[in-house]
Amino acid sequence: MPAHARTISLYTTEQVRRIDRNAIERCGIAGFDLMQRAAAAAFACLRRRWPHATHIGLLAGSGNNGGDAFLLGALALQAGMRVNAIALTPASSGDAARAHEAFSAAGGRILIADADTAVADADVFVDGLFGTGLARPVVGVAATLIDKLNAAQRRVLALDLPSGLDANTGACPGATVRADATISFIAWKRGLFTNDAVDHCGVLELASLNVPAAACNGIVADAQLLDDSLSDLLVSRCGNSNKSRFGHVLIIGGDHGMAGAVRLAGESALRCGAGLVSVATRPGHVTALNAARPELMAHGIDDANELTALIERASIIAIGPGMGQGEWGHGLFDAALGSAKPLVLDADALNLLAKAPRRLPAQTVLTPHPGEAARLLGCDIATVQRDRFAAVRTIAARYNAVVVLKGAGSLIGDPHGPVAVCPWGNPGMASGGMGDLLTGVVAALRAQGLSAWDAARFAVGLHARAGDAAADASPRGLIASDLFAPLRELVNGFVR
Repeated sequence: MPAHARTISLYTTEQVRRIDRNAIERCGIAGFDLMQRAAAAAFACLRRRWPHATHIGLLAGSGNNGGDAFLLGALALQAGMRVNAIALTPASSGDAARAHEAFSAAGGRILIADADTAVADADVFVDGLFGTGLARPVVGVAATLIDKLNAAQRRVLALDLPSGLDANTGACPGATVRADATISFIAWKRGLFTNDAVDHCGVLELASLNVPAAACNGIVADAQLLDDSLSDLLVSRCGNSNKSRFGHVLIIGGDHGMAGAVRLAGESALRCGAGLVSVATRPGHVTALNAARPELMAHGIDDANELTALIERASIIAIGPGMGQGEWGHGLFDAALGSAKPLVLDADALNLLAKAPRRLPAQTVLTPHPGEAARLLGCDIATVQRDRFAAVRTIAARYNAVVVLKGAGSLIGDPHGPVAVCPWGNPGMASGGMGDLLTGVVAALRAQGLSAWDAARFAVGLHARAGDAAADASPRGLIASDLFAPLRELVNGFVR
């Protein structure tokens, strides 16, 4: 496996266990050697991130995650640092017991935790309570210890993943450590990049532990991170160009009082390179749209019959922003879906689809937030969020469409199984109009010739990075139109 592929490949916990077994059984690396490598990588990470730390607090479980923590503690003692260690249980067996003995041999002392154990002060705490093997909510003494650690508000380095986090889904079913940094070993766990994980992992770092790529042979990554290879999807434009070469996007929506939604979708399509953008909306919105953004070709539509000519001229249709679910919106929805043109469905178009599922044209893109995803699946939001990977795959397969499941760590799912995960974005993007903007970006990239899968992945990356650029260090108060300038810069920066 090329080094680059390892940095973007995401695995389930079972796949990581198989890689770990392969490293031991096929590649001849002893389990205790892997533990020593993990401890050394984690200690180097700690020293690099907190170079002035002299007092380390260890929280160790009974398994290999605790063994990693004890070996890190031994390295810290050898470096002249002060170390306090709290363990959930006495030494167990196997490699974890050897690590416990190594810590004791280095002069370390261990306190066995109970309900009254206090988390002593330290410059940095190392979380080695639970690893990927945890398949239940943390309870009892361990949960109390995690709550005390979080309340202490000290720096925390999590080993492999924050204790309590579901490494498969990124959900937190119970008490979960809030880390400032997480060093993941051997391979990325897919849950580290989405859902609750974004609030618990802090800065993420991968340590491959020099495990040979052969350990991954026969194991196909469950998902992949978006990265700068998206730059390969668009090429530089030749000088002898005209607008017809870059597609004609038709945005449909904007019921009474919702003109802003189609304006945002339309302008983002223009900013991301669509040659032409038409907007079909309520007649009362046309004057305002022409005044605000004359480059958009705004058309007042009273009923679906008036869409025919606009649909014929369009190369891609984006429908749903601000559309509503009344008679007007329903008629436009039926006309668009009956056209056999490539589609991007968002907002109320998704809600109408959920009410009356139907076969969609090939290469359709759906962009639901968790609430819309729940309606498409006929479940509740909690079920969607409990396993976002399962949700995006199920929607993609059910509707034979590429699906963008929006939220912290947006997921892009293909009906044939592949999933991509977005590592960018920020909480300032949780504001009205951001989804409308994304709809326009997807449509613009489809208009320029990208497949539904490529357009969705590229659009999500552009949108999230534009949000990060616009927010900078001030996410609160970010609004959708703040992203127009960075979107234009980024879509050109991605192009070589």
